[in-house]
Amino acid sequence: MSQGNRHAPRNGLYVGLMSGTSIDGVDAALVQLDAGRPSLVTALNHPIPAPLATALHRVSGQTGLDALLDLDQQVAALHADATLALLARAGVAPGDIIALGSHGQTVHHRPHGPFPTTLQIGDPSLIAARTGITTVADFRRRDMALGGQGAPLVPAFHAACLRQPRQDRAVLNLGGIANLTLLPGAAEHPVTGFDTGPANTLLDAWFRRHHPGGPGYDRQGRWAAAGRTDTGLLDRLLQDPYFHQPPPKSTGPEYFNLDWLAHPRQAGSTLPAPQDTQRTLIALTAESVTRALASALPGAAALYVCGGGVHNPVLMDAISAALGDRLPGCRVAPTSAIGLDPDWVEAMAFAWLAGRTLAGLPGNLPEVTGARASAPLGGIYPAGCDTPA
Repeated sequence: MSQGNRHAPRNGLYVGLMSGTSIDGVDAALVQLDAGRPSLVTALNHPIPAPLATALHRVSGQTGLDALLDLDQQVAALHADATLALLARAGVAPGDIIALGSHGQTVHHRPHGPFPTTLQIGDPSLIAARTGITTVADFRRRDMALGGQGAPLVPAFHAACLRQPRQDRAVLNLGGIANLTLLPGAAEHPVTGFDTGPANTLLDAWFRRHHPGGPGYDRQGRWAAAGRTDTGLLDRLLQDPYFHQPPPKSTGPEYFNLDWLAHPRQAGSTLPAPQDTQRTLIALTAESVTRALASALPGAAALYVCGGGVHNPVLMDAISAALGDRLPGCRVAPTSAIGLDPDWVEAMAFAWLAGRTLAGLPGNLPEVTGARASAPLGGIYPAGCDTPA
């Protein structure tokens, strides 16, 4: 898109949809953009039916093409349903929405090798047809086409909303994967960010293994709280090369999964008792996050946390304790302390990114992803003249 076509995002209402690697629901946010600044109107978490969630957790390189295509359509229908439920709650008609930004459901992320690629399913054509709303989707692959990792993408949103002059601060998203955004207070220093490693993806998977038929995650970390950190296992896990790899870097459950955890070089001869392993995985997230932050932004005065992990007090306490040892002056707080509800930050970000794409404005930060250049992200799927089904 030429420079001449770039203009400020159109003021009005946008929808952002995010379904992360935790596969615990579709976050849907209704966002008002005013001069490019987002504000949350309303939001909801739309549940993923248990059979679909189970099927998504089982996707692997061995998943058949027909099964994957079926999931693509089921995820799209679910995202459309989430959008319509959101609009019904807000009393807003689809025709009042300028655009919808859908991240899609990541089923594979492969930023390295001879053919780097990533796949987020949830057919945007079906979303546009079912909702009657212009849909922007497939955000990651444009960045990868420019040599980037395709993730994380939300740091650009963090920078636009949360950067503060003369204060070094960081934003931590605790989703399936933990990622940091580093926001230097000095304008001449670029915003950076990267995936630090696993968060809920390993915690949830280990919990589900030992609680089949349960809620799918360790509510408030209660199960982990009864365990003890196995320092030997923790030390082995932290030796993994990913934690020592310099950014830009991104990862996902195709790397950090239960097979990774059980690998002999990590686990030794056997894993400790299940609750001790869960508590050790809490420590793994806390240590990998705080080591990365202390190394990359040693002057950080505040770490603001968002994502599902913010509701796990055992994890939050572990992060605060680990950070207190390394950066004792750094405050830890949810993003609500600075005006962003921690549950909806990522969904809001994709509404914001949709507005930028329609305006021809870049959505990626090359300093974060490693891309050769910034660019508008995603494809645009016009709503057309159909009414929602």
